[in-house]
Amino acid sequence: MQVVWFKRDLRIRDHAPLCAAAEAGPVVALYVYEPALLTAPDFDGAHLRQINAALSELADALAARGGALVTRVGDMPQVLEQLADEVSIAALHSHEETTQAIAYARDRAVRRWTRARGVRWHEVPRTGVVRRLSSRDEWAARWEDRMATPPRSAPERLHGVMLRSDGVLDATALRARGVAVPDDSHPLFMPGGERAARRTLASFLRERGVDYRRAMSSPVTAPAACSRISEHLAVGALSVRQALHAARHRRAQLREAHRAGEVVDARWFQALQSFESRLHWHCHFMQKLEDEPALEFRCACAPFEALRTPGAHADRLAAWQEGRTGVPFVDACLRALHATGWLPFRMRAMLVSYAAWDLWLDWRDLAPWLARQFVDYEPGIHYMQLQMQSGVTGINTLRIYNPWQQGERFDPTGSYIRRWVPELVALPADFVHRPHDLPPLVQGMYGVTPGVTYPRPFTDHAAAVREAKARVSAVQQAPDTRRAARGVFDRHGSRAQAARQRGLVGPPASAGDVTGQSPML
Repeated sequence: MQVVWFKRDLRIRDHAPLCAAAEAGPVVALYVYEPALLTAPDFDGAHLRQINAALSELADALAARGGALVTRVGDMPQVLEQLADEVSIAALHSHEETTQAIAYARDRAVRRWTRARGVRWHEVPRTGVVRRLSSRDEWAARWEDRMATPPRSAPERLHGVMLRSDGVLDATALRARGVAVPDDSHPLFMPGGERAARRTLASFLRERGVDYRRAMSSPVTAPAACSRISEHLAVGALSVRQALHAARHRRAQLREAHRAGEVVDARWFQALQSFESRLHWHCHFMQKLEDEPALEFRCACAPFEALRTPGAHADRLAAWQEGRTGVPFVDACLRALHATGWLPFRMRAMLVSYAAWDLWLDWRDLAPWLARQFVDYEPGIHYMQLQMQSGVTGINTLRIYNPWQQGERFDPTGSYIRRWVPELVALPADFVHRPHDLPPLVQGMYGVTPGVTYPRPFTDHAAAVREAKARVSAVQQAPDTRRAARGVFDRHGSRAQAARQRGLVGPPASAGDVTGQSPML
């Protein structure tokens, strides 16, 4: 029997392990609900809902080809041991993963089991991430070579076997088995599954994406203008390769139409170029955690470890999580995130910037909570982005967002604030961004009393940022930091030509990891 271990690749198309197993012999398609992952601090019931949507479609697709999805609950080595008592396992097939430490430890345990049992384990890349990469100098070319390979079709037929399956298990069913899965905290997020992933990508490439570059930043316009495939990439209902080839095919179609004399909106070419760039950066950031798994816990640049204190300012952290910071645009984004599980990248960056620079919160205090909020949580992107926005990588330009200016720019009428912060629904555009400036004589007119019906900000933004930048600068200028930053760049930095001309501390503002680039889609 060939066992295909499905993890974060819940699809039947462009699935190399499934194709290889189908060519080698009878297939057991296995998905395991692992208690260690389901109860981890970064897991939310919304993630389970997305997983189960993809699993249900996967089960149907396998059955239509003569196969069957076998689900089990337990730690992976123990599940394999039980499975080996039921069938003779010749080989285990799976994709490589770049993920959190719990799953890395699990993979090591699986490796020990396969060696002890004499079972061959065939792992193949899932994304453009290169395992055991010797140098970043070669990464971009290897990414392109790997992604240029056309997506593989689903196997037409599978020789399956009837085994006991636990079925698709929701949170209630898992709790009945002793797995304390957290509640689903995002009532408004989008449906999952492979069909939804393909429809979402198609609608972006043919309809919604034309204004992608201009509209991707505002939380008002981004939900429609962005691709919205990140949550599908996170569970593997869609692969990066599938998205890349679809985008390139669409661009070729538009070029051909233009050459044939049809009128083609020029914004499409800019949008598709930006989208393809973000698929590249998606893998670029994941490569960092692959190369250095400790980035989940430690600052990339060691001298910044003592900059902030994890666990400090608990009151500020709680207010930030609850969307009651006293900054209306920040609170609106936080509350929208809690309800929908999604924000455009710029707003995510602003939230972390505000937490790190205005509230002086350590990125490790933000990491698990934000992971639970993001239905598209991708560990390989998550931790390095938090470090970048907190200014502790040593190589990236400090990007500090003024939340008041961001709100006035991207929600000029205040409609977004009024939707998500109902305490301020009566305020006109002149005051909705800065309710603490309301004259006392008109506070009663609008039913808003700063500090009573809506909180005052914790800090003065300008003063807080001045103090924060002084603290960071003191660490940056230390000789140990300059040496450490060089090492960070050599290991993780982008190899853009401008970055090669960097100074001792790291690349200039326009180079390095090109901090303005977003790995989110």
